[in-house]
This record gives sequence, structure tokens and C-alpha cells, in this order.
Amino acid sequence: MHSSENTNSHFNQKSSAKPLVFRAPGRVNLIGEHTDYNEGFVMPAAIALDTRVAVTLSEGDSSTIYSAQQSQPVLWRSAETNPQPRHDWSDYVRGVAVELHAAGYSLPETNLVIESNIPMGAGLSSSAAIEVATAFALLAIADGTMQRTEVAKLCQRAENQFAGARCGIMDQFASAHGRSGHAILLDCRSLELRYLPLPKNVRLVICNSMVKHSIAAGEYNRRRAECEQAVSFFRQLRPEITALRDVTEHDLEQHGSALPETLLRRSRHVITENARVLRAADALDAGDLARFGQLMYESHTSLRNDYEVSCPELDLLVELASRIPGTYGARMTGGGFGGCTINLVKESAVEEFRATILGDYREKTGLTPEIYVTEASDGAAAMS
Repeated sequence: MHSSENTNSHFNQKSSAKPLVFRAPGRVNLIGEHTDYNEGFVMPAAIALDTRVAVTLSEGDSSTIYSAQQSQPVLWRSAETNPQPRHDWSDYVRGVAVELHAAGYSLPETNLVIESNIPMGAGLSSSAAIEVATAFALLAIADGTMQRTEVAKLCQRAENQFAGARCGIMDQFASAHGRSGHAILLDCRSLELRYLPLPKNVRLVICNSMVKHSIAAGEYNRRRAECEQAVSFFRQLRPEITALRDVTEHDLEQHGSALPETLLRRSRHVITENARVLRAADALDAGDLARFGQLMYESHTSLRNDYEVSCPELDLLVELASRIPGTYGARMTGGGFGGCTINLVKESAVEEFRATILGDYREKTGLTPEIYVTEASDGAAAMS
């Protein structure tokens, strides 16, 4: 794990000034996958893995981004007109600066040092953590303020419009709004949230499959397009429908047979997944972890069969987890086609869970999974 002292030491190699340091966590999504961009419901939790951004005023006429994980710094000018993406990690930082300028903030030239212990490409929102930590850091150095929800929306715009990824609001929202010991029930249309306490005797265990299939980005955009096509179909029946969020299970039963088979399955996943999220919230309120876990398994089945975003490695991890005593539930989390599963595990069973998954997954795939045992953590905050 890193610390604010580590971030400061990285920074002090680059600048004589004392930096401001901000952290923003990654997130894991307990249930509610591919519903956020359909204006539905999700249940993320911020996690203990995070990104730290240290910032100070530049002594020159340009800004510099250093990363502890990258060998080369990136130079840029804060006031640059019409900045263009570089199509690398720095776009997440520069995109936030672009959006802050567009929102009317005057940013000075700065030095930024970034370090993170969130694995990239694992579906734990490393990009959102960079964006949110950067936004708070740049706001602080510019003596600006912004509400957390507005920060999340700005960071989403940065990722959509500058970095070029069509993500929903969930990742940035969870990174900004996380609360220790709680999951977040988020309505992705209204951005209303409700904190749901997680029992103290359970752990969030994340299993990284160590695979990322190359079709992921293209298929993600294809799923979004398919959902939009389904919305166009249902809007002909009820003009008030603007997203799959508005389509009921009754609508699907009555009219779904007129959809092409693929669009029917995509719609069915989103519609039933929204219902599962709300039932999962009720289960947590009632302390019914067995019911919550069953809904996680149902979510994975729907993602595998109807939305078709799982892969053999993720399916194997879920199957292995389901056999281990003390596991309440398991499912893929994130965009799919690799990345991670999220497992709700009784604290006393975590070590057996870890050992079993490590051995059995390695035996069947030849891959050694990374396993992160974490708890729900607080959202973005100043470290100094």
C-alpha cells in the first residue's frame, strides 16, 4: 500500500514546494452491471485501493504530470487552446483540466505527481480515481470549490469527451461519494443516493482473472448501441420511454417477442438487473445476506447469458467461489470480457477462500489470480 508520505517523497524529488495531496478510491460494483448508462440503478462501494495526486504550482510556464507507474513525464499547458488527446493515461488528467476550464475555473500551471495501487484494466475504476483525485487537487490549487456530485459529473464528461470512453456516472460518483462500511444505492437518472450499511463480519473479496480480452472496448460500445436500438423500439409503444430504465418487465412480456433476439436478451438483462438491485437493497436492509448473495449469482447468469459480457475465466471464478463455505455470493464486476469478480465472503472464511481460489484457478487455467480483500471505504479526500 502507498501512503501520503510516499506520495510526498515522490513529489519532493520533482519540486521544492510542499504539495497538496488528495486521494480518491477505486470502486467495486456489488450488483447492477451495465445499468448505469441505461439510467438505472447500481450498488457500488468505494474500496481501500486508491490513487494519490500531489500538486504544487509550477515554477515554469508549463505543467508537468509525473506518474510513479510511468517512466516518462507529460508536459502540457494549462491554458492551451483546443488541446487534443494523447490517447494515453495522461488524458484522464488533462481531460479534467479541460473540463474545469470549460466550467469557468482559471487553472495555474502546476506540477502533478500521481501514484496508484489500483490495478489497471481490472474493472476497479482506476481511471475514475485518477480523474476525481486530479479534480480535487486542481480545484484546491486554484482556490476553487465544487460539490462532490458536480465533481463526479465533470470527471465523467472528461472521460466521455476527452479520453473517449463512453462510461456512465457510477465510477466517478462512487469515488467521490464513498462511505466507510457502506455500499451506495445510486439512481443513475436522478443521482439520488442512499447509503446501505454492510455487515461488519463480511469482506469484499475481489478476484482478478488476469485476463482482458481485446474485444472488450468494441463490445462495450456495441452493447450501448443495442440498448439504444431497443429504446427506439419501445418508444414507439410508449413515447415517454427515454431509456431502458423506463421499460417494465410487463412491457417486455407484452412486446419483447417483436424484438430481434439479441435486442430482447440485452433488454431483459437491463430490466431484470434494475429489479435485482432494488431487491438487493431490501435484502441488505433486512440483513439477509443469503438473499443478497443469490441475487449476485442471478446477476452473473444474466450477464453471461443475456448480455454476453462474461468469459470462461470469470465464469470459472464464480463457479469456484460458489462451492466455498462462507461465500454468500459472487459475480463478475465491471465491463466484462475479463477483469474481476466480486465476492461477498464471511470474514472467518476469507483465508480458506483465498487459498482455494488461488489453487483451483491456477490448476484449471495456468494463471495466478490476484486477490484483493477489502472493505467499503471513504470517498475522495485531502491528505494534507
